[in-house]
This record gives sequence, structure tokens and C-alpha cells, in this order.
Amino acid sequence: MSVDLPADFADWLALREPADGAARRADLADAVRRRLPDGPLTVHDLGSGTGSMARWLAPRLPGPQHWVLHDQDADLLTRAAATMPRAAADGAPVTVATRRGDLTRLTVADLADATLVTASALLDMLTAEEVDRLVAACAGRPTLLALSVTGRVAVTPADPLDAEIAAAFNDHQRRTVGGRTLLGPDAVDAAATAFARHGVDVDVQPSPWRLGGDRAALIAEWFTGWLGAAREQRPELVEATREYAARRRAQLAAGELRVLVDHCDLLAGA
Repeated sequence: MSVDLPADFADWLALREPADGAARRADLADAVRRRLPDGPLTVHDLGSGTGSMARWLAPRLPGPQHWVLHDQDADLLTRAAATMPRAAADGAPVTVATRRGDLTRLTVADLADATLVTASALLDMLTAEEVDRLVAACAGRPTLLALSVTGRVAVTPADPLDAEIAAAFNDHQRRTVGGRTLLGPDAVDAAATAFARHGVDVDVQPSPWRLGGDRAALIAEWFTGWLGAAREQRPELVEATREYAARRRAQLAAGELRVLVDHCDLLAGA
């Protein structure tokens, strides 16, 4: 997967990390912990970014852990490795290695030593074929895939334009770019179906962002991206949403805006 990331992508990941941590399903992490074998763990984290998933999960798992962080961006991998936790839940050591490469081309051999595979906010950026390939590579071990968008957004107070913007945004998430037709909000269902074809049990649980006044900076960045993608998908919305955008930003500045952005966490094979 070759994606041109914005220069401020690391800043965006840092801004969203507290909300991601609050949204991820701790009960699925508990289920993983109960099923993992005794002894050292090797965890492959796919699309690691700056390492948010590893920072959240490593302190929740016991025993010595070796994390292998996969991403296409060398700078993000450097940041992730530098900020990894050094101790597991029971104080055992945590070590880290990085691998730069195309996540859509991972094979069973690439994950052969994995005790556990993880990812966060990755599935919706893949195509149906890429999800099938990823599932085939992961199917032999527990896999925790967190924070995949579902397409459902609820903004409070409600506005008549919300549904139209959400639909345009979801169409943008399913766009074809560079010959790749992304799954966007259809990715969780596609992954669950693919795991089922491999005879792997799947547990899917909601993991929404619930953003209020204490997340005003995140709401502002999310709203800009949400509305911008909708306008890109349907250019006629640029003029139609001028007053809407100003109204929403005024509500945010007044501390009146609340946003629910729905995601799902998927646990397979545990």
C-alpha cells in the first residue's frame, strides 16, 4: 500500500491517541491475554504509525514481549520505537524491532513467528483483495484489529445537513485511488467474512469515539477532515455547507458540540 501521508500526520496521530485509547475495547484485550500461551510473546503490529496500539496494549499483557512494528513510513517507525513501553504488565521486558514495507503484501511467512497480530485504524484503508490477503496471513494466530470506522457519525446538536455530509464522506472512504477501491466503512464486515471463510471465530464490538468539550482540538481537526472529504466527493457541497461549517465551528467554540464517531474492534481466533 503506497499512500502519500500529509506532513502533519504524526501530529494527527498524537492528537487522536487519547481518544483511541479510551475507545479501544479493554475486554477484547483481556480475552487475548487469557488465550495467549505462557512464555515470551512476539507481537506483530501492522500499520503502527507512531506506536499508539503498542503503547496501549503492551502494558496490558504479561510476560516478555517482542514487538515487530510494520509501517511504510520510516520516520513514524523511528518515533514508535523510541516511545515503546519497556515493561509488560508484570514488569517483564518489552523489546521492539521495526519493518518498513508494503502492508498489503504481507504473507504467512512474514508473520510466521507471531504469537499475536494487532492493528489499529487500518482495515478501512484497504481494498477487498487486500483484506482477504491480510486475513489469510493472520488466520493462524489471534488477531486484534481495532478502531475501524463503520460510517456512523452522530453530531449533537443535530443539523439537517449531517446525514448528507456523512453519506458523502462514506462515499469518499469507498473511493478508487491509484487503482485501489477502498472498503472504508465496509471493511469490518469484509474482514469478519474473510476470517469465517478460514474457519476462524470472530468477536466484533463497538469502539466509538465519544468526543466532548475536553476533546475540542480533536473535534476541530476531525470536523475539518470530515467536511473536507465530503466536499471533495461532492463539490456542490462546498457552497451548500458554508453556513453549516460556520455554525458548527461557533458551536464548538462555545463548548456546545458533541461528536460520536463509531468504530469497531475485531478479535479473531481468541
